[in-house]
Amino acid sequence: MSRLRSAEWYAGDDRNAYIHRAWMRRGLPDDALDGSRPQIAIANTASDLTPCNSHLDEVAEHVKRGVWEAGGVPHNLPVVSLGETQVRPTAMLWRNMAAMAIEEMLRANPIDGVVLLGGCDKTIPALLMAAASVDLPAVVVPGGPMLTGTFRGVPLGCGTDVWRLSEEVRAGTLTEQAFLDSESSMIRSRGHCNTMGTASTMGLLAEALGMTLPGTAGIPAADSRLLARAHATGLLAVDMVRTDRRPSTVMTAASMHNAIVTLAATGGSTNAVVHLLAIAGRLGLPLTLDDFDRIGAEVPLLVDLQPAGRFLMEDLHRAGGLFAVLREVSDLLDPSAVTVAGTPFVAPLSSAAVWDNSVIYPRSAPVRPNAGIAVLRGNLAPAGAIIKPAAATPALLQHRGPALVFDSIEDFHARIDDPDLDVTPDTVLVLRGCGPKGYPGMPEVSNMPLPEKLLRAGVRDMVRICDGRMSGTAYGTVVLHVAPEAAAGGPLDRIRTGDMVVLDVPGRSLTVDVPPDEFDARPPSQALLDGLARPHRGWERLYVDTVLGADTGADCSFLLGSSGPRVSRESH
Repeated sequence: MSRLRSAEWYAGDDRNAYIHRAWMRRGLPDDALDGSRPQIAIANTASDLTPCNSHLDEVAEHVKRGVWEAGGVPHNLPVVSLGETQVRPTAMLWRNMAAMAIEEMLRANPIDGVVLLGGCDKTIPALLMAAASVDLPAVVVPGGPMLTGTFRGVPLGCGTDVWRLSEEVRAGTLTEQAFLDSESSMIRSRGHCNTMGTASTMGLLAEALGMTLPGTAGIPAADSRLLARAHATGLLAVDMVRTDRRPSTVMTAASMHNAIVTLAATGGSTNAVVHLLAIAGRLGLPLTLDDFDRIGAEVPLLVDLQPAGRFLMEDLHRAGGLFAVLREVSDLLDPSAVTVAGTPFVAPLSSAAVWDNSVIYPRSAPVRPNAGIAVLRGNLAPAGAIIKPAAATPALLQHRGPALVFDSIEDFHARIDDPDLDVTPDTVLVLRGCGPKGYPGMPEVSNMPLPEKLLRAGVRDMVRICDGRMSGTAYGTVVLHVAPEAAAGGPLDRIRTGDMVVLDVPGRSLTVDVPPDEFDARPPSQALLDGLARPHRGWERLYVDTVLGADTGADCSFLLGSSGPRVSRESH
């Protein structure tokens, strides 16, 4: 092992080394800071205001035990935490800020490696973006999904069933009191959403990228085996420092390929597209939106989980977990990818087994064939838009209908339940001004609730188009991440109510049937311009001024790439 990075702080007899050591002793063993023990940070996103991550302090204690056992010195490092259900206007506004802050703290402190603890939607992406940019040995412990709750004897998928039950109230098929009664059953235990939403998806993709101790992702948060894995990850983190295994050697083009196959086979969240693109941008990998279609479009959906299916994450773990799924599509994976353990990513697949074929389907009879993310282009989305066919109504994947345009989410909420609204099941709902710059932060509003009068008539899906995102727990025929966004001059700013929209998912196109000269000559909607965010200071100002489009990951322009672990100057 070469000289530890932390020795730059602790080694020597001068005043600066004295200061660094003296303030850190506080009961540590005498050899803790002598330059022989790797210093391991535990980047911990635990927060009472991020309820899905509130158990990570306990996980951190088990990581610490492993680090001590392996001869390292662990340090809890609380970092920016984002609770998807809590923060306004949207957690996505601060993903890049969290990644920047974590990166700077990892670089600034005397550490040799880091264990990344995340769970809720934006925390694992932010941690991986930071780790990629600083490129110190790093390994992820996903916080895991919650256990399944039930209401009136029926399992509840958190997120997904919130959308479903609230729509049933609006449709008049469920009482408001029954809806409220389900609230205490929705969240049964510690952990993140138990559907194949963004949190579950990013936990699994952290493993598909090779960034977890193999076999860790998907273990329920309340399962004691997660704590055992946390301990083992602490051991691994010390070994990674001694063998100099860094994110740049693990997260490669091969691992990105495997993550896209995993995303498709598991029916993962569309949010993973912007997160993987952002992580790749930090690594300098040439991942593009089209790679998701090229690699993943023909991959079958094998996991029957909400929101695309019936079961929940606890069932996936019981049925064999991620490795059992990937064994079915092992020929589609890149075998050159490696893990943080230094082993081939595909090595465990040969011994994996499916224990419940009602949860994990065989490749010969998938839940759906060709179910990966589809990338659409056309005069409404020249830089691309995406749709998740596995969550859509098959009959709507080719559709022509008149647009009903909303200039903001407030405009949408004000009008959608108007009984006089001119809307039919063929109407295409279009919501704009919800992209990274426009909102700001690209909120999860694309899965727009359907008009109440159509719900009461039995309609449960319509084509919807938006430049924002949708929750990974949501479902429906929703075209999202439309780029360029309306606030950046994208063509959504010129579509008008009544224009005929043509969606052709098999043909990969999204167009508006208006003569090009007429369409291009239209001015942007004034109501849209009036509603756009124009922050004057702080992070929001910096974000709006520098954020890039969804088609490249919605990172900030000045955060692309990496700066490495070097710090050039002493602090005293």
